[in-house]
Amino acid sequence: MSTTRQFSPDPGGYPIRGLAQTFQDGAVIDAHTHPWAQLIYAARGVMQVSTPAATWMVPPTRAIWVPGGTAHAIRMRGQVAMRTLYLTPIDPDARLTACRAIEVAPLLRELILHLVQLRMLRLDNEAQQRLVGLLLDLLAAGETAPLELPMPRDPRARRLAERIMEQPGAEASLAELARGAGGSLRTLQRLFQAETRLTLETWRARARMQQAVAALAGGAPVTATALEAGYASPSAFVAAFRRTFGVTPSRYRARAA
Repeated sequence: MSTTRQFSPDPGGYPIRGLAQTFQDGAVIDAHTHPWAQLIYAARGVMQVSTPAATWMVPPTRAIWVPGGTAHAIRMRGQVAMRTLYLTPIDPDARLTACRAIEVAPLLRELILHLVQLRMLRLDNEAQQRLVGLLLDLLAAGETAPLELPMPRDPRARRLAERIMEQPGAEASLAELARGAGGSLRTLQRLFQAETRLTLETWRARARMQQAVAALAGGAPVTATALEAGYASPSAFVAAFRRTFGVTPSRYRARAA
């Protein structure tokens, strides 16, 4: 399923609009833009959010902030309960001018769900103004999740990046994947370093960690997650996961649940 939507600022003075939708596995919201900023959050399920510059995997432990005017597409993995907020571009916070993944602490989660239930907030309602201020403060101060995947521009490097994202745990070597994308390993290593500021090896490891986060958020066992993400042993996966997130996979899975 593929859907495209356009949103425009409301002259009636609504600073925030909340929207609740449920999508089936594989549903796609095609690349689109709108003048409102958007906070993309899934209360259940996992989304893949992509812009021309980067891709993020979005389990229920994080949300993606997309400033107004930024082209973005969303793909659903499993059944997704999307809870999203659209914010008017009036007086944008200087701390929220770029796309980023935000870890969703319990207070932020409950606030998002509450605002979605309200559906539309008005500028002339003082209580709702306070909610808007709290939301912006939490978003601006929120911890940034470390798994952004910057996307290369070169067509060969882009093809390689997309192949890795489709099967991050594949056993194929990077040299084999590079040949399939139309370039040599050395050329693609150079392109990834120049265009993403990550080595190709680091980029693939980050893609695998995104896969792991999505699997754990869905309740997958740690051992199965490690193998699916391409790790030779659960212990190696646990060590890599802890270095990235500061917690063990089982602790992360419990928090996501």
